[in-house]
Amino acid sequence: MSDLVKEFNEYRERMNGAITQDNNKILKRIFNLDTNAFTAGALDKKTKELLGLVASTVLRCDDCVKYHLEESHKAGLSKEEVVEALSIATLVGGTIVIPHLRRAYEYWDAVEQQAKAE
Repeated sequence: MSDLVKEFNEYRERMNGAITQDNNKILKRIFNLDTNAFTAGALDKKTKELLGLVASTVLRCDDCVKYHLEESHKAGLSKEEVVEALSIATLVGGTIVIPHLRRAYEYWDAVEQQAKAE
């Protein structure tokens, strides 16, 4: 597994565990809502992941971008589809999202390398 992907996933899992261990009803409901929002409904999972990716890029949330990149890959989206979504995010978000775009490209490559290694 790519170190970049492994480190992110381990950190995310560890910290999400710490958050949910506090047993805060509001936070648990937010986590549950987030999980359920990205399941297939009127929109399929691929579309929802691309929407999440675009929103996360525009909002400049690198952790969110990483999460949606990995989920997009798992859902079977191609690099071309992801890059097209990222181009819309850059158009909407402006040049200030370019550093996040760079990190998104780096992370997508790491996700692809991880998939090849498995």
